[in-house]
Amino acid sequence: MEIFALGISHKTGPVEVREKLALTEEELPKLKELISIRIRELAFISTCNRVEFYFWGEEEGAQDILSFLEEVKGIPKESFKDYFYLYKNADAVLHIFRVASSLDSMVLGEPQIVGQFKDAFETSSRLGITGPIINNLMSKALAASKKVRTRTGIGESAVSVSYAAVELAEKIFGELNRSTACLIGAGEMAELAAMHLKDAGVRRLLVVNRTFERAKKLAEKLKGEPMGFDRLKEALLESDIVITSTASTTYILTKKELQEIMRQRKYRPMFIIDIAVPRDVDPSADEVENLYLYNIDDLEAVVEENKRKREREAKKAEAMLKEEVEKFMNWLKSQEIVPLIVNLRNKVEQIRKAELEKTMKKLNLSPKEEKALNAMTNAIVNKIMHPVFTYLKQESIKGDAKRIKRLVEAMFALEEVNEGKDRN
Repeated sequence: MEIFALGISHKTGPVEVREKLALTEEELPKLKELISIRIRELAFISTCNRVEFYFWGEEEGAQDILSFLEEVKGIPKESFKDYFYLYKNADAVLHIFRVASSLDSMVLGEPQIVGQFKDAFETSSRLGITGPIINNLMSKALAASKKVRTRTGIGESAVSVSYAAVELAEKIFGELNRSTACLIGAGEMAELAAMHLKDAGVRRLLVVNRTFERAKKLAEKLKGEPMGFDRLKEALLESDIVITSTASTTYILTKKELQEIMRQRKYRPMFIIDIAVPRDVDPSADEVENLYLYNIDDLEAVVEENKRKREREAKKAEAMLKEEVEKFMNWLKSQEIVPLIVNLRNKVEQIRKAELEKTMKKLNLSPKEEKALNAMTNAIVNKIMHPVFTYLKQESIKGDAKRIKRLVEAMFALEEVNEGKDRN
């Protein structure tokens, strides 16, 4: 038995193929049909960017999964199988840990995958298709993901323009729960930035548009206050953060106008994010005292620098994951010897109890003395066998489990014990 990771992702298959293979709620119970001699334990994850199956079994199980998808989805596997990758053992474990830690995501360090991975694990477990090996694998993957996020900065720094705008606002104002933001126009990127500002806790959001009905509709969506364009100056006097994205071909805000507004504000700081192309704000307005003006190029430069930061942090994360993979693979190797240890423990315990029973029959002991003698023999056996069991686990990690198993079975006649149990 070995560990495998079979899947398709944004790196290997187009979205039109991935979306056809995404599993629906109704199809999930059918995964139980995959559990067999070739697939002993199974977990899956199905998102917009990937459909993956992690299983403990034989390599031929991968073909069973492809055939399952063909049957369930009604799509010839010849049309999608070439997009699938198959990783084995340590490579599979590393891939799974990278997925959980968002190192394999479309946006490096994005946080959504952690929740998706956790949900996938819980669903797989609820379906009853996991087992001790896959359960431990998924748990260790989530633990590794947490370690990566707490010990590296991979999830820090905005990597989208709209998030970068919020990040810059927080640098200027700190907590945003006392700030008022103003959205001018209805550009999609500006609207998204306004939503992020609301999520970040801005106290108040004003929505200004040339068409009041449009302002009203957008304000309802963003839980803000609508204003007509005739109230633009009033909105600016009250706002700390301004996001502008109109279709105007000329500046809607000049340096002179903003100087007067800042004077009336008594030069309280104002942060203006000009996402419009062509620009809505005269670039020279950046010279006005306590006015911080950023345009789309400035934000994209911040995003690119943040991406480079995440890439540097990802290198640290990769090194950490390799250590975690090694630990898991050592645990997995040690599991090969567990049945042998159980058999050996049972054999030794069988001998102890038989000899103890013989001795008890020859002695006239009180219940308290019998209990003490039982505890003493049990302690002796445990102390003798503990280093033996430790040695067996260590040797199995070195990859010599089969030789050790044959040797111990011969030394202790464990095969005879097993045959006896089978007869019973």
